[in-house]
Amino acid sequence: MSTYNKPYCTYEQQLELLKSRGLEITNDKVALEYLRRLGYYRLSGYWYPCRQLITLSSPQSKPIRPQRKDEFMTGSRFQDAIELYVFDKKLRLLILDSIERIEVACRGDIAYLLGKKDRFAYNNPSLLHGNFTKKVEIKTGKTKYQEWIKKHDQLIQRSKEDFVEHYKTKYGLPLPIWVAIELWDFGLLSTFYKGMAVQDKADIATKYGVSDFQVMESWLRCLNYVRNVVAHHSRLWNKNLIDQPKLARKGEMKAFDSFIGNVSVTSRVYIVFCILAHFMRYVCPRSSWKIRLIDLMRSFPKATHVGLQDMGFPEGWEQHEFWI
Repeated sequence: MSTYNKPYCTYEQQLELLKSRGLEITNDKVALEYLRRLGYYRLSGYWYPCRQLITLSSPQSKPIRPQRKDEFMTGSRFQDAIELYVFDKKLRLLILDSIERIEVACRGDIAYLLGKKDRFAYNNPSLLHGNFTKKVEIKTGKTKYQEWIKKHDQLIQRSKEDFVEHYKTKYGLPLPIWVAIELWDFGLLSTFYKGMAVQDKADIATKYGVSDFQVMESWLRCLNYVRNVVAHHSRLWNKNLIDQPKLARKGEMKAFDSFIGNVSVTSRVYIVFCILAHFMRYVCPRSSWKIRLIDLMRSFPKATHVGLQDMGFPEGWEQHEFWI
């Protein structure tokens, strides 16, 4: 049973609460408009870094996750939270642009590679990895392939796309892989890539300059996680990555060598930017995406208590080969 007992607050009460906690608000009317349009809880993620830190100590000398007081640090402004929100919105749109290009390219690669072997390759377990098609999961009593194909079939059944109706009517099911794959979301795509035969995964990874197919698996999974964050309009700019990407062994992908073991980079979105920049060199080498990302980072809000380091950006990041 929930123990939540905080009272309901009107927009005006929310505004007064923020003021009482030390958040500087220079224009009540504008602040109220933002609270009405975006909501207190959504905006709270953007002023959270401006709340005072609670100093805790552990007798066992174990690391303790920092906690925040309700009160704000001196110099914190409501406008800073709004500027961070707007920055984050622009960032999500830019990230979605690159992920879409990578997703579409990978769909084409998988369909082309497996389509040569079998028009209905996704329905042919012999073309896929044994761990995917034969290993039964203890929790579900099914293989990951069985779970995947169930989701896939549901997608086909629910689809109202004209091209799906056309193929169903004219040829029946199953759909050839180059048709079916157009309905896969990124989650279905990344799971299928992981379930492919080793040589097929390696061939696709090599096409994108990724030295290890397991790294490619990890990157696709991470990008799917980020895409889901973006699709739900969630805060991204200082997100702590739940699904952190695997990096190649030292020397195999030298541009990433300095990030190996650096959790402050690999647990934040900066590493995602580097992965996207790497992919974009192969997917859309003439795209202005990298320039737009750099310009956006240079426009980062000049808030008092936050900076690019909260996104995992290392010192001198603009001199890294990804951005020059």
